[in-house]
Amino acid sequence: MAGRYLIRTFGCQMNEHDSERIAGLLQSVGLEPASDDGDADVIVLNTCCIRENADNRLYGTLGHLKSLKEGRPEVEIVVAGCLAQKDQDLIAERAPHVDVVLGTHNVHRTLDLLSAARQTGQQQVEILSAAAVEDHELFPSALPVVRERGHAAWVTIQVGCDNSCAFCIVPSVRGPEASRPFGDIVAEVTRAAAEGVTEVTLLGQNVNSYGRDLTLRLRRDAGPDDAHLAGDAWAAAVDGQRSARPLFADLLRAVGAVPGIRRVRYTSPHPKDLRPETIAAMAEVDSVCEHLHLPLQSGSDRVLSAMHRGYTAERYLERVAAARSAVGDLAVTTDIIVGFPGESDRDAECTVELAAAVGFDSAFTFIFSPRPGTEAAELEPLVPHQTSVDRLARLRIVLERSSLLANRDRIGMIEEVLVEGRSKRDASRSSGRTRQNRLVHFPTAPALRPGTYATVRVIDATQTHLVGELLDVLAVPTHRTRIPVAAG
Repeated sequence: MAGRYLIRTFGCQMNEHDSERIAGLLQSVGLEPASDDGDADVIVLNTCCIRENADNRLYGTLGHLKSLKEGRPEVEIVVAGCLAQKDQDLIAERAPHVDVVLGTHNVHRTLDLLSAARQTGQQQVEILSAAAVEDHELFPSALPVVRERGHAAWVTIQVGCDNSCAFCIVPSVRGPEASRPFGDIVAEVTRAAAEGVTEVTLLGQNVNSYGRDLTLRLRRDAGPDDAHLAGDAWAAAVDGQRSARPLFADLLRAVGAVPGIRRVRYTSPHPKDLRPETIAAMAEVDSVCEHLHLPLQSGSDRVLSAMHRGYTAERYLERVAAARSAVGDLAVTTDIIVGFPGESDRDAECTVELAAAVGFDSAFTFIFSPRPGTEAAELEPLVPHQTSVDRLARLRIVLERSSLLANRDRIGMIEEVLVEGRSKRDASRSSGRTRQNRLVHFPTAPALRPGTYATVRVIDATQTHLVGELLDVLAVPTHRTRIPVAAG
């Protein structure tokens, strides 16, 4: 194939990972990246279906592309991802100008489906279930990849989810939990490090339950002579080594030990599955970053129960306290839903109180959006939209204050920063991330290459980012030190 491609990604890091694999496939047959729709011969929309605005964004974009297709009928349009998995028939009906619709389990089929659409002149719709594909197709690590940032890699360790959160559509579109073999993950990280990657993010819908299904499978497949064994003793009898018990903490240690990997992140964990072993690994493995994204969703026990979250507000606070006690300088971020069906004024106030008690470093907040096919879509009473807006405004006051105080507390500190590129608002500055995932802007001349590590002294802070001054390049501090900032 010749020409150019453009991929637009909606949604989470899992979608971004899939987009990088689709880009790798397209480039493997000769396509090059395009700068915009008008310059592209193949346009891929990789979709999310977690919230209603994702649907609106997709259909708005497809409306624009209909006009483009009428003027350039040779342009090929692909809709992939979670919304395609859920609404394939609706997409095909509402957007007949789309050439290919594919789901979350057949990324590896992108080129084949494009070829079929080209040869037949017919729209190709192929949605596979997790049960219909081989394990190596669930985790397409063998596919070529084009990373958005050459120094950073998404690494899928698990797909699907076995939880039953009332508001979440993920189990329907991603299937049940399936953990990737331990050795395959470490091998992919090792290859990535050899290609110049220094930061990896381990991905899963419920990442800290990694290995639970593998252990159950080993237990199911064990011979009759193993039937009397249980737990660690059973696992050791099956394989004779620690990796036969592939807990998430073990994986953090193994990935963190790969030569060349300087930062390890993971997302998203579930509070009910945050085990002491994981916290210990975060504290003990130098390359695991001091950042914990722990979705809260609500601070009300009544609402958490209706959501089927599996923990209480008190248990959540205990998990955060344990993590902060063990991991020095830990940043804690979260997700919160406002206006879940049946949420009362007191429930909303409980969320505000818990947010104030935790003092989150940052938070993603959302007004509840009913998703067809979830339990919550049928729940009543619905919270009036304006009431949700008012509650969200109240919550954000507390969250924004916590973010500002946490960032101001960094003033005078020396941070290790991984450079991501030029600041979008000021070309004289570079932007990067600290180990806590805080955004930092600092003047640089000449420009620093993305992927460069630098030490930066923080001299100012806002609610959303830090401002710093460059101290050194390719230097890693052995500890963080508060340094007074000169007046004026």
